[in-house]
Amino acid sequence: MSRETISQSISIVHPISLSHGKNAEVWDTTGKRYIDFVGGIGVLNLGHCHPRVVEAIREQATKLTHYAFNAAPHAPYIELMDRLTAFIPVDYPVSGMLTNSGAEAAENALKIVRGATGRTAVIAFDGAFHGRTLATLNLNGKVAPYKQKVGVLPGPVFHLPFPSRDNGVTCGEALKAMDRLFSVEIDVDDVACFIIEPVQGEGGFLTLDMEFAQALRRFCDEKNILLIADEIQSGFGRTGQRFAFSRLGIEPDLILLGKSIAGGVPLGAVVGRKTLLDNLPKGGLGGTYSGNPIACAAALATLGEMTDEHLKSWGTQQEEAIVSRYESWHSKKLSPYLGRLTGVGAMRGIELANADGSPASQQLTQLLALAREAGLLLMPSGKSRHIIRLLAPLTIEAAVLEEGLDILEGCLAKLA
Repeated sequence: MSRETISQSISIVHPISLSHGKNAEVWDTTGKRYIDFVGGIGVLNLGHCHPRVVEAIREQATKLTHYAFNAAPHAPYIELMDRLTAFIPVDYPVSGMLTNSGAEAAENALKIVRGATGRTAVIAFDGAFHGRTLATLNLNGKVAPYKQKVGVLPGPVFHLPFPSRDNGVTCGEALKAMDRLFSVEIDVDDVACFIIEPVQGEGGFLTLDMEFAQALRRFCDEKNILLIADEIQSGFGRTGQRFAFSRLGIEPDLILLGKSIAGGVPLGAVVGRKTLLDNLPKGGLGGTYSGNPIACAAALATLGEMTDEHLKSWGTQQEEAIVSRYESWHSKKLSPYLGRLTGVGAMRGIELANADGSPASQQLTQLLALAREAGLLLMPSGKSRHIIRLLAPLTIEAAVLEEGLDILEGCLAKLA
């Protein structure tokens, strides 16, 4: 199958062609089976072709395949927003809008905070990833490959260290860097918002320090700055509960959603304080495909499966399996390159590091190939591409999860 018509600027992790999938398993066009620990990069928390999602798509496709909501509202959009806003665990009145993707949610959030505050500056964090559109590129806490060769980006945007037990950056160090930023780089009164991931995805599944999260919330309240939580990858049960910000004891002003919101159908959202979402003029928000009826139907089916009981049991099962296996590997010194276990809940990363603690990027590249050959798909992350992202569907069968971890164990032992 030729790929000459596809842009060579798209990076491919696994040079295979997939044919079909079921829950946590996929097959390529040669018929080879793989256990999927990538999940469409965090999109498939309910797995491939979840029966309830497939049936919702099929039924909706016989009724209404598309209508632009801003031209004429349709029932699936209205029902989904009612269900989605009720699903957000905050104490204030919530409203929102649907988008085509997480990046588009971030773009609209920037418009919303500018309209609400009259300010333009944004503070983001090292290691962050918020999208590939022009404005979101500048939010990302990493240059290569996202910001290369594209010139001056929309701003102003400033970055701070991301404090986490997983990277060794302390709350005190991050707060000190923030003091310096407002002493040297920008007047605090010019800042519209902070944007932060409660658990970094692309950054290596680094969990935000709770003390810093609460200090940041207080600072934002004192300075009339808005706080945006990017839950695009960490949301919808990946950490064992609805959203990761709840673990930090804070409520953000705006929340970015995407990935697993609709069982694999493209959809995103920005939700938050109703007063913020309503502040732009009529027509200031919207989009042709945003909130497509089929995507909304898939999202409604997805939300129907994401009860608190399901999320807790799925997350606990996967977390216990991963942590237990990692501890076993660590205790028996399975590989000299086995580094730290990062993340929380079922959102886990395994670092590969050299004896001196430096990133073992070459070994991770080797591991990807070894695991693929053995029938396991993995995804890299981290600034140096040295942390394995474990994103198996939350619904993965226990036996398939153990089979995948067996393959990973064997491949780790072979690293040279």
